[in-house]
Amino acid sequence: MTAAPVPDQRLRLRAWQQAALQLYHSGDQVRRDFLVTATPGAGKTTFALALAASLLARRVIDRIVVVCPTDHLRTQWAQAAERAGLSIDPTLTNAVGPVPADSLGYITTYAQVAMKPQLHAARVNNKRSLVILDEVHHAGDGLSWGDAVAEAFYGASRRLCLTGTPFRTRADELIPFVRYTNDGAGGQESRADYNYGYREALRDGVVRPVVFAAYTGTARWRNSAGEVVAASLTESATKQTEALAWKTALNPKGQWVAHVIAAMDERITHLRRGGVGDAAGIVLASDQEDAREYAAIVEQVTGEKPVLILSDDPKASDKITAFTNGSERIAVCVRMVSEGVDVPRAACLAWMTSYRTPLFFAQAVGRVVRSRGPHESATVFLPAVRPLLTLAAALEEDRNHVIPPPAAASETLDIEPVEREAVDRVEYEALDADAQFAHLLHGGRAVVATAREPLELSEDDEHFLGIPGLLSPEQTAQLLSDRDSAARLRATSVADAPPSAEVANWRAAGELRREVNKLVAIYAARAGMPHAQVHAQIRRAVSGPPSASATAELLEQRRDHLLLLLER
Repeated sequence: MTAAPVPDQRLRLRAWQQAALQLYHSGDQVRRDFLVTATPGAGKTTFALALAASLLARRVIDRIVVVCPTDHLRTQWAQAAERAGLSIDPTLTNAVGPVPADSLGYITTYAQVAMKPQLHAARVNNKRSLVILDEVHHAGDGLSWGDAVAEAFYGASRRLCLTGTPFRTRADELIPFVRYTNDGAGGQESRADYNYGYREALRDGVVRPVVFAAYTGTARWRNSAGEVVAASLTESATKQTEALAWKTALNPKGQWVAHVIAAMDERITHLRRGGVGDAAGIVLASDQEDAREYAAIVEQVTGEKPVLILSDDPKASDKITAFTNGSERIAVCVRMVSEGVDVPRAACLAWMTSYRTPLFFAQAVGRVVRSRGPHESATVFLPAVRPLLTLAAALEEDRNHVIPPPAAASETLDIEPVEREAVDRVEYEALDADAQFAHLLHGGRAVVATAREPLELSEDDEHFLGIPGLLSPEQTAQLLSDRDSAARLRATSVADAPPSAEVANWRAAGELRREVNKLVAIYAARAGMPHAQVHAQIRRAVSGPPSASATAELLEQRRDHLLLLLER
């Protein structure tokens, strides 16, 4: 067996990376396709660059092509490659044509490949190329870019596929260049050539241990009949009631969100005082409107303005980089940091979204598990609802995840399809919701606070909150419960505070946006036109950005224009 070289000593490989590299080079068989499944935070990028450097040194390839989900990840890949002594261009566009002769390779996105697969095929076939398909589940045949990936890279000399989570799929949605076996239930199960799961990574100290802090509460809403309904997050009798209670809890107008943000902020403070001086947290929102509201709540609770990262912000990638390297405590986002983005100092995650697919959950939690030292842990704050608790309890299992087909109209690349509950079609009005620490998830079991008196621990003891083996799960649960009253007081003060001018504008824009959408629906029905066509017509009449990012003033003008059209 020939030892696998590491041409550049700047690439310091972990044991699993060395083992995977050794496996790739073992035997006499040429491995044209190789799939590595490694838990988020394990170092897939470093392994891929080590393999590329090795193949270059062996004169097996002359070019490196990396395909990733988003533009921000292109920059991240280029920076990692530069640290490894490899210069790969992250700026090459489809308009350029051939790859410059003096370039080692380039980094592109699945969307770019889908636009011009023949161009990328010509680039790859021009030289012996290694194509690295990052987060390869984006190349499913059910997506338009799946066919493009197959066409573009069929002729590549070598292909390396990377994913953070294993997956199952149907026979008509197979991902190109991935081997499958029949799962016995009518589906196909991916077969990784090398697999490195969360359990192994935790054992090796590659990732942080994760503590899930579940928060319950009572949500109140008014249904279509005008009746006020109250239900607990943890004791809902039906799935629809649970979904409505969950949706109400996430409403920025209630106290649940502020309470949980206060609890996460205290955890960040605790980590910073305990030696993790740059510890940070991420608030994950369902949509941009909620993200803006949550950002305002964070500022009211903590006294510090968070980093707000939205996909339609041209500075979003720069904000992620600045947050990664900066000292800000909290970032609020929708999906920009849910997959692949490396923010090692982020140790807390507040799950303020209704997303609940296994793949999305694993990728999002993966943003806070990357280990930098032996005394760090990750804490995920989440609603105590059955779908999320089930996902949290199963995190340590090596399991395959279903990749559902996308909606027909969706071509968005960085969004994992999300189950839409019937609750979205239910007419209701959120009133309020409170929050209360429910339990801690540890080893797949719920641990509740049982002590009648507050737990007495030294500051040194509290530093180890959430690290298995140093504080017991029962002690950790008791600490979170003891601090619950302080979080509730902070949440109450936020609820009583008048909204800032900025927040008032966001809320006004939200109301106008809903009004515009209703008027568009009425006009579309009357004119027999698709909603999208009416929206386009209104944008031509009242120019500006789409409704999702339009100002209140612009939305008001569009509303007035629609009212004039309806009066004719």
